[in-house]
Amino acid sequence: MNRKIIIAGGNGFLGRALTRHFTSQGDAVVVISRKPVPTSSGITWESWDGKTFGSWAKSLENANALINLAGKNVDCRYTEKNKKGILDSRLNSTRVLGDAVVACANPPKVWLNSSSATIYVDSRDKLMTEQNGDIGDDFSMTVCKKWEAMFNSFPTPQTRKIALRTSIVLGWDGAALPALRNLVKVGLGGHQGDGLQYCSWIHIDDFCRVVEWLIANANATGAYNVTAPKPLANKDFMKELRESLGVTFGLASPAWLLELGAIVIRTETELVLKSRNVYPKRLLDDGFIFLHEDLSHALTALNAAR
Repeated sequence: MNRKIIIAGGNGFLGRALTRHFTSQGDAVVVISRKPVPTSSGITWESWDGKTFGSWAKSLENANALINLAGKNVDCRYTEKNKKGILDSRLNSTRVLGDAVVACANPPKVWLNSSSATIYVDSRDKLMTEQNGDIGDDFSMTVCKKWEAMFNSFPTPQTRKIALRTSIVLGWDGAALPALRNLVKVGLGGHQGDGLQYCSWIHIDDFCRVVEWLIANANATGAYNVTAPKPLANKDFMKELRESLGVTFGLASPAWLLELGAIVIRTETELVLKSRNVYPKRLLDDGFIFLHEDLSHALTALNAAR
C-alpha cells in the first residue's frame, strides 16, 4: 500500500504486531522507541525519551497515520513512584506528540492514541459502551481520563484523532495469555476471586485489523472500545482456556490468596479482579466485522498459529 505509518512506543507486544501487520502490506513503518533495534526491511527506527521534542518529530511529516502506544507497563505494584511513572509516561508522550503534530507542515492524516477499557467502572450487570459507559475516579480510571484529556487538548484540524480504549489483547507474545497459560499448566487455572467478574478481550489479529480499519475509515473520530463483542465471566474465560490447552481441572484462587500472590510477584489484583464488561458498540455500528467474536474460536486460532 506504500503508506507511511508512525508507531510511537512501538517496541512492545502491540507495536511489534502492528509493525508486522503494516510491513506485510508494503507500508513503510517508522518506530519511535526508547530502545531502537537494528533496522529491518520496511522499518525505520527513531530514538526518543518519550517526553522531549527532538529530531524524531520530522518523521511525522506526510505520515498517513500516527499510532501512540507509549506508556509504562501497569503490571506493577501501585506505589506512589510507580503511579507517578504510569501517569507521567502517558501524559508526557501524548503531550510531546501533540506538539510535534501541531508543528508539522504536513501532519499525519490520523492520530490514534492509546487509552484503556479500564476507564469504565467495575460492572457485572451493565455493558459499557462509548455512549453510556460509566467512568469513575479511582487511580486507573483517573489516569485514563487525564490521558484522553491531554490527547483531546490539541487542535489538529488536519488530523483526525481516535482514542483506543483497548481491552486485554490475546497473543502468545503478550503478557496476559502466557501468564494465564502457565497457571493452567500447573493446575492453578481455576477462576480468580469469585469468578463472576467480566473479562473483555480481543485477539491480536483483530486488534491490528481494528487499527487498520480506523485508519481507513475517514469518518472515524473520538473514542472507540477496542474489544471483542462477547466479554466473559472470569470463570467461563478460564474454563475456555483450560479446554483449549487440554487441561480438565484447575484450582480456584480466592481474592485473599491473589492479594498475597500479587505482593510476591509485584503486581496488583485489579488486573484480574476488576470486572471489565465492555462492548464495542461504535465499531459494530460502523460496520467492523470481527474475525474472532468467541473466545473458543480465538484460542483455537492462537494455538494453531503457535
